[in-house]
Amino acid sequence: MTIKFCSSVLLVHNIKDSREFYEDILNQMVEIDHGECIGFVGGFSIWQIEYAYKIMDNVFSKRVSSNKSGRFELYFESDNLDDIHKKLTAKKVEFVHDMIEQPWGQRVFRIYDPDKHMVELGEPMTAVIKRYLNQGMTMIEVAKRTSMPVEFVQTMVMEAN
Repeated sequence: MTIKFCSSVLLVHNIKDSREFYEDILNQMVEIDHGECIGFVGGFSIWQIEYAYKIMDNVFSKRVSSNKSGRFELYFESDNLDDIHKKLTAKKVEFVHDMIEQPWGQRVFRIYDPDKHMVELGEPMTAVIKRYLNQGMTMIEVAKRTSMPVEFVQTMVMEAN
């Protein structure tokens, strides 16, 4: 089972201010903009904290709001997401939440490491794009559904072939 490190994620209180800080002050380039989740070239992302908690689980957000944990996450991807999920379940790893589908179509789940840092495991966007194309969606429909530029979808299709 291959698990590839992809990104660090900072949960922020004001996505607009944080984007401005990283983009305008630190000269970082936005690679993917999902509105309340922004990925920068180089492999780190910022998420609006309330949005992240809403996606993860309302119970989780209530647990975290009383302390300072759960505001940093490491992000990994794997083509074997279901197998990894089964392995971690069998090893009784503590889950932040079970498998969910993100608003842009990607399947993910989150776990805690031994120090209660969040670790997200998700399927690569190439897998999401392939799944939608195999369901009969056009490249333009896939781009709209995944919030990815059409050029990115086209590149993923060419790389997959």
